[in-house]
This record gives sequence, C-alpha cells and structure tokens, in this order.
Amino acid sequence: MDPTTGQGGIVVSAPSADDGRFGDNIVFFARTLRKAGMKIGPGAIVDAIEAVGTIGVGSREEFHAALVAVFVKRHEDKPVFDEAFRLFWRSRDLVEKMIAMMSPRAPDTRTREKAKPGESRAADALLGKDNKPPRDEPDIEIDARFTMSGNEVFRRMDFAQMSAMEIAAAKKALSKLQLPLDKVRTRRFRASHVHNQVDPRATMRAALRSGAGLILPRYREIKEMQPPLVVLADISGSMSQYTRIFLHFLHVLSEKRRRVHTFLFGTRLTNVTRQMRHKDPDEAMDECAAAVKDWSGGTRIGETLQEFNRLWARRVLGQGAVVLLITDGLEREGTDLLEAEMDRLHRSCRRLIWLNPLLRFEGFEPRARGVRAMLPHVDEFRPVHNLSSLSDLAEALGATRSTMYDPRRYIGALKGIA
Repeated sequence: MDPTTGQGGIVVSAPSADDGRFGDNIVFFARTLRKAGMKIGPGAIVDAIEAVGTIGVGSREEFHAALVAVFVKRHEDKPVFDEAFRLFWRSRDLVEKMIAMMSPRAPDTRTREKAKPGESRAADALLGKDNKPPRDEPDIEIDARFTMSGNEVFRRMDFAQMSAMEIAAAKKALSKLQLPLDKVRTRRFRASHVHNQVDPRATMRAALRSGAGLILPRYREIKEMQPPLVVLADISGSMSQYTRIFLHFLHVLSEKRRRVHTFLFGTRLTNVTRQMRHKDPDEAMDECAAAVKDWSGGTRIGETLQEFNRLWARRVLGQGAVVLLITDGLEREGTDLLEAEMDRLHRSCRRLIWLNPLLRFEGFEPRARGVRAMLPHVDEFRPVHNLSSLSDLAEALGATRSTMYDPRRYIGALKGIA
C-alpha cells in the first residue's frame, strides 16, 4: 500500500486564515517525528507551514510531498516518515475502523501484512506511553540496602527471559554502546610531524618540486588502523531466542566501525554485510530476514565453516582480522569436518572469539560433541546472553587476550568426558 495514500485517504485543503488548527497539527506531527528519532528543529516546522501555505495543497499526495521535502533529510528517515504520516494524517472515521478491527473474529493469516520498516518506532512515538496522561500512584518506600540497582539487574537479565518492552530497552542500550579504538600497527607509513624517522622518498619529491636548491627532510610514522571484524552468527532453531538481539548488536558494530563483515548460518552460509549497512535498524533486519532462507532451521556448522574458508576467508580475513563466532556448538552432523575447519579458521585469523549463550549456566560442561571439537581451536570462550556480556565483549575488542575467558579452563575437563 502506498504510504502517501493509505486506506481511507482524505483530501487536505490549503490552510486559510480561518483555520488556525492546521498549523498546530503540523507542529504536533513534527513532535511525533522527533519522538520517532528524526532530527527536526523549529526552523523546519516553520518552513513546513510556509511550504504548505505557499503551494496551496489540494490532495494528500501533494501534501505528503511538501512535508517530505522539508522534514526528510536522510534516506534512512523516509520509512519512518511514511509510516508516521499514514498514522497521523488518517481519515476521520478512525474510531469506527478501530472498533471494527478490535471486534472478535478469527485471524486471517492470508491477508496479514508484513510490518514495514519504521512502523514500530512511528507507532510508539504516536501511541506510546509518553502520550498517556500521568496517573496518581501512591508513594512506596523500598529498603534497597544489600540489593542491586534496577539498572544492574537489567544488565544481567537473560535475553531469553526479557519481555517485549525490556527487549526494546535493550536495543536502545545497544545503540549507545561505546566501542574501543583497537588499532593495530601495519606495514605502511604515513606523513608525520614528529621528527623520529626520515621519509627519503617524500624528502626527494619535495626537493625536486623546489628545484633541489633546498632539501628539507620529511618524516613518517607507522600507520595504525582498526583490523577487520568478521562475524559468523548462528541463526538455527536453538539460537532463536537470541537471534534478533544479536542482529541489533551486529548492526551497531556495522554502523560504528569500518570493515565489519557479517555472515549468518544455519544449514547454509549467507552474507548479509550489505544488508547490515542500512542506517535504519528495522530496515536492516527486514533485509536480513529476506536474504536468509534457513531461518530457525537446523545446524550444519562444519559445512558452513568449510564454505566460508573456501569462498570468503581470503577476501575478509586479511590484515589481522578478528573473528566472532556466535553459536551454541550443537552440531547435528559429524565432528571430524567441524574440527578440521575450526583449525583452519583459527590459523587464518589473528584472534578467534567464540560467543556461546550456554555459558550462562554456572555448571556448564563441554559435553556436546560439537563443543568438544571446537573448543581447542579458539582464543577466548565468552558468554553472550545479556547486556553485561555484550558490553564486556565490546571492551575486549580493544584489549589483549583475556585469561578470564581462556578456553583451557574447559579443555582440561574434556579428558574426563567420554
């Protein structure tokens, strides 16, 4: 359905001096867009009112085009604007339609439409809790001594136990995640003002430009840059409770860091690096869901790693790449291929970090065959089930190998497991 028309479209007449509510409605609409995450200032609101009054809008399409020209400054804001426009400027028979929609009837899955990018944010901004009038609630005094704060409890809460509102809050917290500047030294040089190392080639080029009458030394230093980050994320059925929040975490990594390559795997390998580059997280999630054919299916870790090592390793694992492997290690096939491909992957990268949500259990033991085959070939073995673990991972990307998450702590237990 076209966002500029919608069901039950109306014809918007040009604002006149007698109608003083039209400008107020544009102001309220701009506030809705601001709550949905768009950057709109007071000047844009004044421009929108003047634009609508100047062109003399006579149809919904023209009115929509005028507001788009003023309010939408970034490509990723277009889906949010369209959905907010459809919800805000709807027809007057809204109450009747809502009553008809809320009437008890059997659900029809054939006519159910897929959620559009930006729909949840626009709906929350227009109909969220912030628009509800405050209620008078009695004051309750709680003795919080010897207890953890609410923020600390939330950071340690398992993603699988979170409600929809808590998941939304976790996604907002991930968007504010600070990543370290984990730069490594390369073989290349760059110009420097520090007089430590003379650059002979740059010195001679500068002398030739001046006729070789005056030779002034030029200096250089070793160039540092962030290494590539390669993510291999399991989207099988056993990981379904964590898949969506992991994708939001990977979207934050792709947005705040250069050269992030994301691969999803279940029974096959799918490269979603291009989909993750969308600025809007909802649009990125929809693009990933459309690209993956085996969502929440089985798991063939060995075969997918073999495909990655054969087709993608030489392309993305150069320049000291760091690999994040997100899986529970529950392999359904044999482990001989898995062990060989894990060893090859470990030798191809500078650092291999395995993120396993099963480590949330205190009594975890590597009893699964897949876990026992993969564990000897990783540098770090970390949990990844709550905000605290993701925050620790972000800090670990800029540090050296951590002894706290050394896999040798679990490798010693492999000898006692049949």
